[in-house]
Amino acid sequence: MSRARPLLALALAPLLIGAAKPRLVPDLSQRTIDIAYSFTGAELLLFGAIVYPGGQAPEDGDKDADIIVVVRGPAQSVTVREKRKIAGIWMNADSLRYRSAPSYYAIASSRPVDQLLDERTRAIYELGLDSMQLSPASTAPITEQNRFAAGLVALKTKQGLYADVPHAVEITDGVLYRARVQIPALVPVGRFTAETFLVRDGHVLAVATRTLHIRKSGFERFVAKSADTDSFAYGLTVVALSVALGWGAGWIARRV
Repeated sequence: MSRARPLLALALAPLLIGAAKPRLVPDLSQRTIDIAYSFTGAELLLFGAIVYPGGQAPEDGDKDADIIVVVRGPAQSVTVREKRKIAGIWMNADSLRYRSAPSYYAIASSRPVDQLLDERTRAIYELGLDSMQLSPASTAPITEQNRFAAGLVALKTKQGLYADVPHAVEITDGVLYRARVQIPALVPVGRFTAETFLVRDGHVLAVATRTLHIRKSGFERFVAKSADTDSFAYGLTVVALSVALGWGAGWIARRV
C-alpha cells in the first residue's frame, strides 16, 4: 500500500500540472458583422479574462504574462504577380500562386511578438506576418518564395487586410484584457476566427478561440445569395437588366 501511493502520485502529476495552468475566457463585441452598400469598415473589440487556478488572484510572477490576439479570415487561393520595367514599360513578369493564404489576418499583442516567443514557436502557432504558413502551388526556390511572400504581405497590408499591431492589447491587474482590431471595407465575407494566446516566459500557456461571421446584408446579400444558389437565372437577369438599361439610356438620349 505504501508503494502504491507514490506510483499514484506520479501518474496523476501531469494532470495536476495541467490543472494548475490558467485558462482564458475570451469574447467579442459582436459575433456577426453585416456589410451593406454603405459599409466603410468596423472596429472589433476583443476582450476577456485570465482565470487562474482556484479563482485566486494572480501572483506577482503571473502579472508578467502577455496576451496575443489573432483574427484570421477564410483561406483563399491567390496569385501574386511581379511587375518589371521592360523596354520602358511596366509589365507583369514572374508570378507565384498560393493554394491557401489568409484573406484577412490581424495580430495584436501586449508586446512585440518577436520579444515574447522564439521563431519556432511563432511558426507553430502562425503568430506574425512573417510566420504565416502559406502554401505555394509550385516548387519554386526558397528565395523566390520568400520574395513573393513578402510582396503578398506588403500588398495585403496596403489594402488593410493584413496588420500587425504591437502594444495594442491592454492588460488590467494581470486578469482583464482588451484589444481593438480594425475591419476594413474591403474585408471578404465568411467565417473568421479570433484566437487568444496567453504567453509567459517564452511559452504558450493557454489558447482560446471564438468565431466571427462577416456577411452581406440587404440587397447585396440577396444578389450574392442568388449568384450562389441559382447562377443560371442570375446570369439571365443580369443580361436582361443590362440590355434594358442600355435601351433606356439610348431612348432618353434620343429624346433630349
